[in-house]
Amino acid sequence: MMSYKRLAFTRQWFILVPAIICPVNFFIDAPFGRFSPQKDSWFLFDGIKTWIFMEIVAFPIFGYAFLKSPLSAANFGSPPPLTLSYPPTFLASLYIIHYLNRAIISPLRSPSRSKSHIIVPLAAIGYHLANAFLMGAYLSSPEAAVYLQGAFQRPRFWAGVAVWALGFAGNIIHDEILLNIRRHAKVNDKDRGDDNNGKKKQQHYAIPHGYLFEYISFPNYFCEWTEWLAFAFAAAPTPSLTSLAAILATTQAPYIFFSSEVFTMILRAWKGHQWYKKRFADYPRNRKAVVPFLI
Repeated sequence: MMSYKRLAFTRQWFILVPAIICPVNFFIDAPFGRFSPQKDSWFLFDGIKTWIFMEIVAFPIFGYAFLKSPLSAANFGSPPPLTLSYPPTFLASLYIIHYLNRAIISPLRSPSRSKSHIIVPLAAIGYHLANAFLMGAYLSSPEAAVYLQGAFQRPRFWAGVAVWALGFAGNIIHDEILLNIRRHAKVNDKDRGDDNNGKKKQQHYAIPHGYLFEYISFPNYFCEWTEWLAFAFAAAPTPSLTSLAAILATTQAPYIFFSSEVFTMILRAWKGHQWYKKRFADYPRNRKAVVPFLI
């Protein structure tokens, strides 16, 4: 059985580090997507393959932690009940569904992605080592079993699941709008016979429209945050925010997942919003970056 002190250390580290690193994003752009380096390099790799590689690692890490029940003294080394009638397993299936889309379905449907610097998949793998393990360990833990006992009879649980589903659907819908922009760009390149002469011209970017794109530049980020906040609402008790010590002591893995995503993505969204406005003179001036009407 994993030491509770070791888990507490990992959990506290994962609460604090994204918040500490967040301001660094003011000065450094993660080198992928629209911020991929313009010059070719030995350290740049195919965007689609890199994305699949760095996201698919969530499956074995999460699966190992969930199936081994590392926090359970009674069931250490054995899985919890593997039936959807058991609330923690039901929630684990939502995690798996999300990553099936994120790691496999979505990138395989993408006609193109900008190259990624090697530091990006390395950082993502490090993230999953902590996040996926904490999520799997929590959902197979005695704490989750106790908290989620009778969850199917509680409105809070189903409200969280329903909003999770809305966020998941919104993520797919807005990603599809971006994928369509790339598909049209690829067709146009073929019609022109444009091989870019080996140079990267970012032709697969245009102003997206539709649904939440009318209000924010990154609705896919917003919908993903909605997913995981709703998941946390269903899966874990609300943490105490009375002090830093209380936050560190009471915040369970699902809420840590949500907060880490916000800290790691919010400045990228803001800088991407500025990039859109600079690149497109006719970019809608009333759009916010990532939270409708606010940010």
